[in-house]
Amino acid sequence: MTNNTITESSEAEFLQHYDTACYEKPSFTVDLVIFTVRDEQLHVLLVKRAEHPFKGSWALPGGFLDPQRDDSVDACAVRKLTEETGVSAPYLEQLKTYGSCDRDPRGWIATTVYFALMVSDAVRLGGNQAAACWAPVRGDGVNFNLAFDHAPILADAVERLRSKLEYTHIAVHLLPEEFTLPELQRTYEIILQQPLDKSSFRRRVVQADMLEELTGKQRDGSGRPAQLYRFREYDRLTFFPRSISRHAR
Repeated sequence: MTNNTITESSEAEFLQHYDTACYEKPSFTVDLVIFTVRDEQLHVLLVKRAEHPFKGSWALPGGFLDPQRDDSVDACAVRKLTEETGVSAPYLEQLKTYGSCDRDPRGWIATTVYFALMVSDAVRLGGNQAAACWAPVRGDGVNFNLAFDHAPILADAVERLRSKLEYTHIAVHLLPEEFTLPELQRTYEIILQQPLDKSSFRRRVVQADMLEELTGKQRDGSGRPAQLYRFREYDRLTFFPRSISRHAR
């Protein structure tokens, strides 16, 4: 008999007699920070809680992990996102896990937070909350109190978003499938909260080889028509060779 066989046998025997009640189990939730850009400003999706605790307060959407339906924390995040918005996010990233005995008045509850990016027009607000809204982000938060510890969680998500925009393409997930370079640059400026040099921005984008020009397709505007583009490969994370805000005006 090999050592592996002995180990597997002893492991199986241990699990057969293991009492799951030996340890207290904290509850586990997933919370979502869902960002979009609308009306020339970064917005976050908030829900008004329909039940206690914090009934009637605004909070980040989310909910408890369901062991019968969720085979992983990621699966729970995808399920809750679909329940709250009616769509799957083109970009979903795990932010951080928060846990303490006092972050939720119901007891010891840990949560894993994800942030998502999407075009707001695609969202169908729903879920089991009293109401939902897109709230403008000012600085690293919103202009009213949030339930639980959701204010510092939102601040962490805003910081992560701005940090990732400095070196990656992910702002394209806040735009429709077809967009112009000025629209892409403006999206970065809105989130980074600073103007960007036009020639430097376009040079970074060209160096990253991230866009595909749509031949013969332009968008009319106040000036001459602007060329339309689409992102080349959404499943690949594209990095800029230098910070996108370097040489900001």
